[in-house]
Amino acid sequence: MTSHPPVYYKQNRLKQLRAFCYTAQHGTISRAAEKLFLSQPSVSLQIQALEREFETTLFERRGPHIRLTPEGKTLFALAHPLVAEMDSLADIFAAHCGNLESGELNIAAGESTILYILPNTVKHFAQQYPGIQLKLHNVTGRDGLSMLRADAVDFAVGSMLEVPEDINYHPAFTYEPLLITAPDHPLANKTRVGLHDISPYGLILPPRHLSTWRIVDLVFQQHNVNYRVALEAGGWEVIKKYVELDLGVSIVTSICITEHDTVAQIPLDHYFPKRSYGIVLRQGKFLAPQAKRFIEMMYPGFFEPHENPAQDREVLRDTVAPPAE
Repeated sequence: MTSHPPVYYKQNRLKQLRAFCYTAQHGTISRAAEKLFLSQPSVSLQIQALEREFETTLFERRGPHIRLTPEGKTLFALAHPLVAEMDSLADIFAAHCGNLESGELNIAAGESTILYILPNTVKHFAQQYPGIQLKLHNVTGRDGLSMLRADAVDFAVGSMLEVPEDINYHPAFTYEPLLITAPDHPLANKTRVGLHDISPYGLILPPRHLSTWRIVDLVFQQHNVNYRVALEAGGWEVIKKYVELDLGVSIVTSICITEHDTVAQIPLDHYFPKRSYGIVLRQGKFLAPQAKRFIEMMYPGFFEPHENPAQDREVLRDTVAPPAE
């Protein structure tokens, strides 16, 4: 007969689970100890106590780095939401009482999202909850996913063409594809252009590793049309500036166009797909009250039941529009 663990193990269960979850998130006991303000031996003992109690091995240990075993992954999926809720209990209680006066909110987003989508919501949120420290992390999509998986941010806002299995993507905004040119460019007065019309002119594109370049390259290849890149530049504001100077044309989405821009705009939706931007969450992520409030401000109705919840995490397969007639 299996003997029951001592009562003090159960009394320390939250400490053990917190040590286990932090170690799973950060990949090393030393990093978990730093985050918990504990010694490394203390974190190790907490994990060992869990392993003895559940009679299993939770981590594969390879030098300083450790990986979850299948049993460890199961326990992490069960325990992490509980630990997160307990750690946020004071904020949750305050929110239910109508108070949301302190705390921290971390959001990962790319430059275009920070410049064009978030400002109004950030302004209203900061005015309504001045005691909450808001941190916007300007990162690429890949780095944003890494921060989500490590729980370094509450959520991300951005555009996704492919959705990993452990991520939920909820599109909220849609933008049109456009060709932009200088006001006096030969194409500026056209209402419709083809890829052969664009081909003679150099393109100004974001860096090659970003998705915009890959989509442009794929569309031109599919239609057997040559193109050349006149300038590679980071950031839509920079690209628009050099387009205004007539150093090339560019293919953008309408997210970056404002009433102050002087570039000519020609629709390209007969070649390129619309681009969605939305909320990006790690599956199973517990959202603190301040994160929920921000999302509700940006995306009213986000937490209301949807008829087809699975639809939000589908891969956006129609990355490229069908060939134009």
